[in-house]
Amino acid sequence: MSHPSSPHGQPGANPHPAQYAAPAQLARPARRTSTAVIVLGAIGIVLLALVLLGVLGYLVTGLGVGAFATGAVLALLPLGAVLWGIRWIDRWEPEPRGALWFAFLWGAGLSVAIALLVGLVVEIAGYLTGFGTSEFLGAVVQAPIVEEFGKGLGVLILFWALRGRHFDGPVDGIVLSSMVAVGFAFVENILYFGNEVVLSGGDPFSVGFIFFVRAVMSPFAHVMFTACIGLALGIAARRSGAFGGLVAFAVGLVPAILLHALWNGASFVFGGGLLPFIGYYAVVQLPLFVGAIVLVVWLRRREAALVRARLVEYARAGWFLPFEVDMLGSWPGRQQALRWARSRGRGDLMRRFQLDATRLAYARNRIALDRGVEAARRDEAALLDGLVRYRPSLYA
Repeated sequence: MSHPSSPHGQPGANPHPAQYAAPAQLARPARRTSTAVIVLGAIGIVLLALVLLGVLGYLVTGLGVGAFATGAVLALLPLGAVLWGIRWIDRWEPEPRGALWFAFLWGAGLSVAIALLVGLVVEIAGYLTGFGTSEFLGAVVQAPIVEEFGKGLGVLILFWALRGRHFDGPVDGIVLSSMVAVGFAFVENILYFGNEVVLSGGDPFSVGFIFFVRAVMSPFAHVMFTACIGLALGIAARRSGAFGGLVAFAVGLVPAILLHALWNGASFVFGGGLLPFIGYYAVVQLPLFVGAIVLVVWLRRREAALVRARLVEYARAGWFLPFEVDMLGSWPGRQQALRWARSRGRGDLMRRFQLDATRLAYARNRIALDRGVEAARRDEAALLDGLVRYRPSLYA
């Protein structure tokens, strides 16, 4: 076949990239995301923002303006560190900004509201029945179940809304679930820091201690818990349909709850002692965190290998040159290509080229796995058409 038309065909002579021409069947571009999803997503973001405002108003009322402001400033520090980590994970195929905002607002607003409401109901029920409430059960049983279910529900909704085009693998699941978790942790930190300011009268040692435990020792704790749900849903995105997402949600919820309970239960086991707690952290929590980092790095390398393998198929059909596969199939290659493009004022165009090539590889992978083939073929056609159209400007 002398004209590049499909990765399943045999490549003809490899022309210069600027000489590629789009086949006639690629003339009609496909929509990346349906209008209904965009509209519903926008409405969801607005509603979640209103819920967050209500939650923050509740905290201001309970803590006072001064304690709330102090807690918010302190909570921004671990928030920035965790967001940087999420961005590092997400740099291979960035998630849509709307999805990231939805995830953050779900965690910071609705998940916190669910936890507060359930806690209030439990307190009222305990008062009316005369049984009271148990601090241990609240921290080790109620909080892990309610909080992880509330956070995970937001990840499940994103799975249903974005499955196929954007939520199509374990890394996507980890990124989106981490954004939900960091939103929840941010508001929870405001509550913890502000409450300590009130209870201790602003004692720097007391406030500094709780800041050390939550912001220095465990800024990624909630992320690690809820990432179990995102990982399970990310695996399901390549293996099952919408119903399979419910099964994956239930499967991921179990380790999320157990890890959360393990962390909360440590304060009761060690009675608040600093040295025993640090020993427990070094023996149990730190290895879990290191293991999570190793898992994420391994998953990212697998994603890079998948993209490279699929782009090799397109190269064999004549759509890419070998050097382009090298340039797109590894992070060092991408960085080198970006530096080259920026030196010529084409950095934005190169980023678009890299992102579209990555999405093209995932579209080909969905076709190979027989997952949403019709939509994947439309995406494939539109992406190939776009790559052909702006490639001459990139190499001019």
